[in-house]
Amino acid sequence: MIIFSTLGPRGSNHHFVLGQYLAAHGLAHAARITLFDDFHSGARALIAGEADYLLQCAVHPAAAEITGTYRREMAVVDAFISPSQPMALVQARDGREGAGKVGVQPATQSYADLSAWPDVVHEPTVLAVQSGLEEGRYGAGIVFASFAASRAERFEVIEPIGTVCDAWIVYGRAAIDEGRAVVWKDSPVARQFRQRVGGLPERG
Repeated sequence: MIIFSTLGPRGSNHHFVLGQYLAAHGLAHAARITLFDDFHSGARALIAGEADYLLQCAVHPAAAEITGTYRREMAVVDAFISPSQPMALVQARDGREGAGKVGVQPATQSYADLSAWPDVVHEPTVLAVQSGLEEGRYGAGIVFASFAASRAERFEVIEPIGTVCDAWIVYGRAAIDEGRAVVWKDSPVARQFRQRVGGLPERG
């Protein structure tokens, strides 16, 4: 059994993408997922052998800090791209709830025009933004589209965002690069490169 860890709770975008990654590798049946409240806890668990791999979105605010802080004990062993869960900017139908405040996870802040709200509040996860909306602390927020769809009586979609394709990092305890770039030479973009350079045929 391989243990993969990432940022929780269940239903988070990290949890969702990790499921997609394991399915793509055919590992869903052979892996156990462990969820952490923050990436420092996840990194320490990886280093201690309590997990085999750790997944982090490359645009997460803590990505540079985690990569740098634990560079001697763990290493980047894989990277990939994956779409997120569909997202949307939503607002409470009752304009009195959380008036003037919009909640966002910092990496999502540029996904929509937030100029209508004088107070932008950062939360560590999209699920925390959803909780803030539920509790009436914000009048609006960037959340998973499924949140608004399941609570249409309280919230309305102002701007559909859809899925966002991000880069994702997988950490392990043993480096694999051997001092050179590790590149997927038959990736979709590699085929684009070959087509653009002299019309060379695709490989494979």
